[in-house]
Amino acid sequence: MEHKNGLEDCYVMKNNKKLHCGYTTGSCAAAAAKAAVRMLLLQKKISEVELMTPKGILLHLLTEDVHLEKKSASCAIRKDGGDDPDATHGLLIYAHVTRSSQPGVQIDGGKGVGRVTQKGLWQSVGEAAINRVPREMIREAVQSVCEDLDYAGGISVVISVPGGEEVAKKTFNPRLGIKGGISILGTSGIVVPMSEAALIASIRLEMEMRHANGDEYLIITPGNYGEDFLREHVEIDLKNSMKCSNYVGETLDMAAEMGVKGILFIAHIGKFIKVSGGIMNTHSRHADSRAELMAAQAIRAGADLETAKRILDTITTEEAIDILIEKNLTEPVMKLVTEKIHYYLQHRCDGALQTEAIIFSNAHGFLGETDGAEEMLKRFMILK
Repeated sequence: MEHKNGLEDCYVMKNNKKLHCGYTTGSCAAAAAKAAVRMLLLQKKISEVELMTPKGILLHLLTEDVHLEKKSASCAIRKDGGDDPDATHGLLIYAHVTRSSQPGVQIDGGKGVGRVTQKGLWQSVGEAAINRVPREMIREAVQSVCEDLDYAGGISVVISVPGGEEVAKKTFNPRLGIKGGISILGTSGIVVPMSEAALIASIRLEMEMRHANGDEYLIITPGNYGEDFLREHVEIDLKNSMKCSNYVGETLDMAAEMGVKGILFIAHIGKFIKVSGGIMNTHSRHADSRAELMAAQAIRAGADLETAKRILDTITTEEAIDILIEKNLTEPVMKLVTEKIHYYLQHRCDGALQTEAIIFSNAHGFLGETDGAEEMLKRFMILK
């Protein structure tokens, strides 16, 4: 008989495909803790546990690797990320519980759960990287069992994740100063496949951490191309840079909200030519117009109609740059493009912070920059 986990009808549609939801490491930790406490207090092994998630979806989860002794109990719940490309998918999330002389529920992390080493995150430095909502879920799950079984004493819960330290290298944790393992995460208890909200939340978390650690100015790249350009062409410490993916607008919104003083974007022309047209989410499914925007600025810079048509027929911005170089138009076009980029960045944040940008191409390197970019870049340079 196939096991049901409560998510049969929980899915999203993307590109005409049905993508199934999963459940978070926080749900796994809470369910494992709930099952382990019930086993400890009843002195009886159990094979399945129910957990109501903050999203209101009831999960029915199987326990694995159950151990029961007089003074302790432990078990694991296997993480299921659904159809989300999740680095933690398939990991076993363990809870080891014991009776405690302290009242209430004490929660800590064991092997494979990261430790916070920098301020700016929800947890204090030195604490296990178990986020606020998962902590609440664990505490409530344990307390509900204690109340059901008339147990008034304290319970100690230690969450561990075998293999978590290795998997953490594929997550945001190293950039957030979380060392030794993964974070126990989740605000709804449910993993929504390819969730934009989750990506934006990760960007917010890193920005909050950096700002709390005194970074009033930020250097931000949309992706790996920007980081590669920095590594090869600019002498800065890459620890000072962060990524915003396609979410330029949301990044500016968050920076303004936090009181960040300035952002220097290091961006490939293929992404930020869109920003020169006021497009603040640079993913191709939201908008393209790369060739159109490039051709428009080429005309403003003096390109003839035939050159503009050639640019309009290009597939990539690198091809368009080749044409500009051929026609000796690169410098005037990039001046116009960067002026527009600056205008729309400022328009989005309503002048709440300084915004600058350096634009490059993979084939030709540096292309142009906004007027204040060089001066802001000095803030990040490695002193020799």
